[in-house]
Amino acid sequence: MNWTAFAILGPTASGKSRLAMALGETLPIEIVSVDSGQVYRGMDIGTAKPTPEEQARVPHHLIDLVEPTAPYSAGRFREDAIAAVQGVLARGRIPLLVGGTMLYYRALAQGIDALPAADPRLRAEIAAEAAEQGWPAMHAQLAQVDPATASRLPRNDSQRIERALEVYRATGTPLSALHTAPRAVLPFRLLALALMPSDRTALHGRIAERFDAMLKNGLVDELQALRQRYPLHAALPSMRCVGYRQVWRYLERECDVAALRERGIAATRQLAKRQLTWLRSLQEVERFGDAARLAARLRASIDASRTA
Repeated sequence: MNWTAFAILGPTASGKSRLAMALGETLPIEIVSVDSGQVYRGMDIGTAKPTPEEQARVPHHLIDLVEPTAPYSAGRFREDAIAAVQGVLARGRIPLLVGGTMLYYRALAQGIDALPAADPRLRAEIAAEAAEQGWPAMHAQLAQVDPATASRLPRNDSQRIERALEVYRATGTPLSALHTAPRAVLPFRLLALALMPSDRTALHGRIAERFDAMLKNGLVDELQALRQRYPLHAALPSMRCVGYRQVWRYLERECDVAALRERGIAATRQLAKRQLTWLRSLQEVERFGDAARLAARLRASIDASRTA
């Protein structure tokens, strides 16, 4: 058996999921989600989760794994993704990883560093400091102890700033210095292709259209229902997802609908920018400016792997 998995990566709203579904209509594909928001149950609209009908047409994996109050890490994703891919291969089908969470992809492709487990006490301490001083101040604090990590993080990337400070306070060693441990090798070959639209204006237009559609389809009501069902708070990783973070502020009456829309679109654009930066840094990823060329390359690679 040829043990090869494939991946379609790309920024949000680039059309990678639509392309994957189209390929799944004609090829024996099963999709493995590479999306840090789609792992949470009940977070459907804001993560553009495939509908039940779409999942019935093309099997999906790593969706609806945990409650939005539960932790989910890149390390766990790696374990879950390897198991999912091996299951697809064992069924004689084609595993296609699809998504834009670059941290998850890197964890899968390159392995996980030997880092300490999460420490709830330290996280609460850091969150309390951030509530008082703001995340830019925490970023400045990180720059003092781990300038290498701070230099690659935006000043408001609360989740990763918190983790980097947590690691330093727990170990006394900068996070960047821990990125040198030997990493496990994947038990299958992975060919990754990236859909990177060359027209940034068109991408921004699709981002705005998609966020407007999410609002129209009930994103605010979705989060309101989740808040009634679960003991959520704004610092949870699930509630830091783009879209949900902005709706949370709206529900807390910190902004009106117009500001919600503006902030949601702006945050999604920033996310896309970070995703594109990540993709440019990954040397093993083949990049394509349009979906047709990527699809042709993927089909040829799949055909080659099936006849090898």
